[in-house]
Amino acid sequence: MSLLIREMRGAYAFVERNINLIRRYWGWEIVWLIYSLTNALAITYIGNGMSAISGQEIDTQYVVTYLLVGALIWQYLSVIFYAISEMIAWERWEGTIEYTFMAPVSRPTHLIGTTLFAIGYGVVRTLVILGIVVGFFRLNLGGANLLGAVLMLLAGSVSFVGLGIFAAVLPLLYPERGAQMTNAAAAILLLVSGVYYPIETLPGWLQRIAAASPATYVIQGMRACLLDGRSTGTLLPTIFTLIGIGVFVIAIGLVIFRYVERYAKRAGRLKRSG
Repeated sequence: MSLLIREMRGAYAFVERNINLIRRYWGWEIVWLIYSLTNALAITYIGNGMSAISGQEIDTQYVVTYLLVGALIWQYLSVIFYAISEMIAWERWEGTIEYTFMAPVSRPTHLIGTTLFAIGYGVVRTLVILGIVVGFFRLNLGGANLLGAVLMLLAGSVSFVGLGIFAAVLPLLYPERGAQMTNAAAAILLLVSGVYYPIETLPGWLQRIAAASPATYVIQGMRACLLDGRSTGTLLPTIFTLIGIGVFVIAIGLVIFRYVERYAKRAGRLKRSG
């Protein structure tokens, strides 16, 4: 029991540290919040203007909600992905990476603390953006299945934690370009996951890649819950599949991360700044 309490305190320490980082760089947080908000608004206004663009009568309310769900869910998932994948870059920038890796804290505890912060931060940031966007557009979610949407979002969070751990290996292996490589990975996920359009519009070879992206199923499931009111029972196979994939990817990611960490220490890559 004492070991569990110690590990929980260690995980919370990383949550508290990341909160303090946000407070220190609050100006950057405002910049990124404005960027995310304007991006969501721009995408949503595209849907609002589809009738004018096409010259035909379109259910713009449905299109607006379709695009907004994709934008908000991607915003949430990308926060989790970046908060975990860029933790090495942040540590190197702060000059604390060697101290963290030398601390008597297990790597799973380190990653759990980072993950808890990422999920909490992602929820708060997404709710703030949603609250502001609702002031611009009238959304009708009267028939939405909110319970199913919450379960789908939690399942998607688990899968993206695993992807974030995998991507966090890149800054360890490539100190100068690792962070940029995580951006490229996120951009590919954005392209193939049907965030702003059905994946059926993609070429066949990209559709096959989309089938391997957890974000594809999260976004499709969220739209099914919020736009179509799909019952939770019909979504359970997808939810359990996402959780299973997430647990598997997290386990493999931890093994690979530990191996690459040892390599980075032997090769002297921790102190280099990119």
